[in-house]
Amino acid sequence: MKFQKQHTLQEIASLIDATFVGDASFPVLGMNEIHVVEAGDIVFVDHPKYYDKALNSAATVILINKEVDCPEGKGLLISDDPFRDFNKLTTHFKPFESAGASVATTASIGEGTVIQPNAFIGNHVTIGKNCTIHSNVSLYDHTVIGDNVTIHAGSILGADAFYYKKRPEGFDKLKSGGRVVIKDNVDIGAACTIDKGVTGDTTVGAGTKIDNQVHIGHDTVIGEKVLIASQTGIAGCVVIEDEVTLWGQVGVTSGITVGGKAVISAQSGVSKSLEGGKSYFGSPAGDFRTKYKELAALRQVQELLDKLNKQ
Repeated sequence: MKFQKQHTLQEIASLIDATFVGDASFPVLGMNEIHVVEAGDIVFVDHPKYYDKALNSAATVILINKEVDCPEGKGLLISDDPFRDFNKLTTHFKPFESAGASVATTASIGEGTVIQPNAFIGNHVTIGKNCTIHSNVSLYDHTVIGDNVTIHAGSILGADAFYYKKRPEGFDKLKSGGRVVIKDNVDIGAACTIDKGVTGDTTVGAGTKIDNQVHIGHDTVIGEKVLIASQTGIAGCVVIEDEVTLWGQVGVTSGITVGGKAVISAQSGVSKSLEGGKSYFGSPAGDFRTKYKELAALRQVQELLDKLNKQ
């Protein structure tokens, strides 16, 4: 998430009542999670396991809960609770904006696009040309829709990320300030849910087709010409490369990559990154032929046990 204007390290420290290490006028351009940070961004870290990763990332400002040596060319924000203060920054730079109409006056809708009754188009939403948005679709604020996109009834784009920190008193939610971005020529079925990024974009590439009742988690990137069948669930921070096929009820865990042109059979569970150009089956998903050989071998074991029991 980029800020509308450049801020200084001192200004950011004042917003969250934190101490800073570095030049007070050090420029700050935005804020992002570790997997999408760029130069000028703030990243937060609150666990020693990830200190080095954050300090050595592309981020130039690190919001951290320990006084450490500041890497050259970077700035530090020292906080007793970086998670809390990252939320403060999200609230400040991307505050919730209530709606005043079913189609916000700040929304931009392209020529030839049809919005069916009872759809909700939020603040600062952009919809391209020749799209069809069916009834009871909800497009949360800042969602971006390309040209020639169809979204069927009841689908929701832009709900918050499912991202929580466990505390003694309960779960603390990481606030979402990102977007959903849908490229050209995408079809989205009925009752689908696509969550916005925490600070970045959840993206669906051009030409991708999504069946009914599919869920896509925060910050996930779906490539071009991907087919996703009904009741598939994809967690956050996943990369699905071009021309992948996910058949019905596939489950994909967070933070992995499925290589281009892979085919995942129905009811498979993807628990690790998979190489492209192959077919997979099972839970955990493995090579299609290997999995069926394993099942055949198990049947043979049972047949052998039955014979032994009869003796």
